[in-house]
Amino acid sequence: MKELFSLARRAETWRLLWLWLAEAQKDLGLPISDKAIDQLRSHITMTKHDFEVAEVEEKRRRHDVMAHVHAFGEAAPEAAGIIHWGATSCYVTDNADLVFLRDALNILLPKLAVVVQKLTDFARTYKDLPCLGYTHGQPAQLVTVGKRACLWIQDLLIDLRNLERARDDLRFRGVKGTTGTQASFLHIFKGDYAKVEELDAIVTKKAGFDSAFLISSQTYTRKIDVDVGQALASFGATCQRIGGDIRHLAMFKELEEPFEKDQIGSSAMAYKRNPMRSERTCSLGRQLCNLARNNVDTFAAQWLERSLDDSAVRRSTLPEMFLTADALMILLDNICSGLVVYPAVIKRRINDELPFMATENFIMAMVDKGYSRQEAHEHIRVLSHEAADQVKNHGEDNDLIQRVANDPFFEPILDDLPRLLDPITFIGAAPQQVEKFTGPDGEVQLALQRYQTQIASHKAAQLHV
Repeated sequence: MKELFSLARRAETWRLLWLWLAEAQKDLGLPISDKAIDQLRSHITMTKHDFEVAEVEEKRRRHDVMAHVHAFGEAAPEAAGIIHWGATSCYVTDNADLVFLRDALNILLPKLAVVVQKLTDFARTYKDLPCLGYTHGQPAQLVTVGKRACLWIQDLLIDLRNLERARDDLRFRGVKGTTGTQASFLHIFKGDYAKVEELDAIVTKKAGFDSAFLISSQTYTRKIDVDVGQALASFGATCQRIGGDIRHLAMFKELEEPFEKDQIGSSAMAYKRNPMRSERTCSLGRQLCNLARNNVDTFAAQWLERSLDDSAVRRSTLPEMFLTADALMILLDNICSGLVVYPAVIKRRINDELPFMATENFIMAMVDKGYSRQEAHEHIRVLSHEAADQVKNHGEDNDLIQRVANDPFFEPILDDLPRLLDPITFIGAAPQQVEKFTGPDGEVQLALQRYQTQIASHKAAQLHV
């Protein structure tokens, strides 16, 4: 990703665009020599000298595109007079940006698929391990560790779809001239609009796009940046959500991110195992969400056919968005490669809460034995409040089950208590849902089909800081 958004890749993509334009113009009959094309083709790669020439020229002209036109012309003197023929600066800047958006999304998508697959393996491993659910931050009906992971997977699948759609919706700006009317190219081809259209189509194909915008101003519509940015921001929000969940579960000591043998959690408190990866995930996810706002404001601020206040902000925002998203992919990959589950802690936390959750089962069991539902409810209500008082006001363990066992009213169901208290009976269809969601022909595998080669060859991401 860093290489994609490097100065060298940017300048070399501009040179490719100038080459493709010259090749297409020559093919359509314009007087451009083979030697000119050969020189352009031989000097796509930027040298140290090329950068030095461009730097001097930009300082003089205060125009980066013309500085690179000059540097390219010096490297390919036979083509110096036809480089950028009929084009405007946005022919190279905007078309290059669209290439970068496409290629950057193609870098991210397989990495996201790998994360989904790793979480899928985790979910299937723990699909029937009961754990406390939480609503309103309070213990709720049991779920399973694997079912909870499927919540994360489902959100990431939506991100996968959003990023695929953003990539697939991209179109080339193409060869449109200064205000999108193609007037300069119509002049060059003596009013032959068919050749102008063919020129546009040839260059679009050379750039690897299926189609180009028919309508543009000097730029491609900045709505495209909004669209791509929103898909990335949505992924950033997912990262915050997953990171937040892991941090909460680490606080409960139910689950932890990887923690290396010699890792230090705190410079002062040596015992600490801070979830720094998940904290960093939340931090960068927030940054990604906020960066996307720049695209919205820039699109809204454009005047008529174009205003240059879009330039500086886009040159920083677009690379930063993708570099941040790429860092998040690395973090998620690393975290999901080594999640640690603590079943004993999970079981203890269930046991602390399960007596209260089981009360409805007790009531229903009494009804099955022919007793009044309301009478059973009242007995449970009194005993539950007594047990809660012991927990809250005296710091004692939850003794509700013992109170139920000691109450003669519940003698008809005493033999059923172990069954009624088995956590596995409280998780509903969670295991079956995980299996259907992640198994063969499930939503996950259907979404990951096109990424199987990358998934099979992937190695876990390593963090060095």
